[in-house]
Amino acid sequence: MCIIMVDNIYKSTGKIINGINTFIDINSLSGENKKFSELYNKIAPFYNISQKIFYKIKFGGENNFRNDFLKYIIVNDNNLVLETSVGTADNFYYMNKKAKYYGVDISIKMLKMAKKHSEKWNVNSELVCCEAENLPLNDNVFDVVYSCGGFNSYNDKKKALLEMIRVAKTGSKIFIIDETGKTIKNIYKNVPGKELYNIEKANMPLNLIPKEMENIKGEIICKGYMYIISFNKV
Repeated sequence: MCIIMVDNIYKSTGKIINGINTFIDINSLSGENKKFSELYNKIAPFYNISQKIFYKIKFGGENNFRNDFLKYIIVNDNNLVLETSVGTADNFYYMNKKAKYYGVDISIKMLKMAKKHSEKWNVNSELVCCEAENLPLNDNVFDVVYSCGGFNSYNDKKKALLEMIRVAKTGSKIFIIDETGKTIKNIYKNVPGKELYNIEKANMPLNLIPKEMENIKGEIICKGYMYIISFNKV
């Protein structure tokens, strides 16, 4: 494992629970964040196997699926990288192991799986249980910031996006990756918590990107199942 020592990342102090820096409990959540935290806490034990089956059927394997968006996210040695909605940290497996990763999620049980994965894969990571709308992280810290698979369902997308911008260094690349209406229509109709997935949430949120950002791009990827937005912080 590549050890990168970092100071002054956090702007407040959380409670360490099972090695996870925790800033919330389930009772403090509301709205969509509460609903999805409860859902993913329930499905965390079998989340990975269900995802792998889906990737095998639809894309010929997980590598094919993830490469469709991870090929855009360039991580250099010694970079500090933040992923919001990190889930079980599956993206970390495919990324540069000589960087340091911070993973944020509202589901403590998904983060417990993420911790196991990071240790197994020798990923230098810290995991944080908090809301994406209220990151307990300092300004201008991260070289790369991205959200993968949760942005559609945040309580306040605009606030979450501004938080991603706040913690990113000037000039750094920011990405939003999430599911399109095709995914919700074809996949989530048969999953637990299906009533939480609203096709209207799956619009590519280009309108939320502040106009002063640079190189704003949006694209449909993964055979129409995902979108990716990218831009540079000014």
